[in-house]
Amino acid sequence: MFSDIGALELVTLVVLAVLIFGPEKLPKVIQDVSRFVRKVREFSDSAKQDIRSELGPEFKDFEFEDLNPKTFLRKQLAENEDLRELKELRSSFDLKKEMNDVADSVHGRESSPAPSVPTAVNGSPDLLKKQDKPDTPERPPYDSDAT
Repeated sequence: MFSDIGALELVTLVVLAVLIFGPEKLPKVIQDVSRFVRKVREFSDSAKQDIRSELGPEFKDFEFEDLNPKTFLRKQLAENEDLRELKELRSSFDLKKEMNDVADSVHGRESSPAPSVPTAVNGSPDLLKKQDKPDTPERPPYDSDAT
């Protein structure tokens, strides 16, 4: 429960508790807090048992920790031995190449050096279609009032 609290933090909490409650009331406060924590645990355990009994025998192995998405994925991947397809897909996918292709298409550059000209059905250039712009990007107008 307190695995992430260091020694210095624990000493600080003890000193604050002694200063706030005083050495006379501190044992009573600790008893009350521990009794409250025990009752909360009993309540949650009984609620888990009620839910398991209502779900039926097909969910007897159900764990509430599995509802955490990370735990669920980890468990499903550990149980699934057929990960070869996933590994093959991962090895065939080149993220840098895909990102460069997307960046080129966003900036209007083509991966092939020759620009393509739209052609009509008969093979002549189609002048009504939008043609590719040159590689030099057009600068947006500068507005000194906006900056």
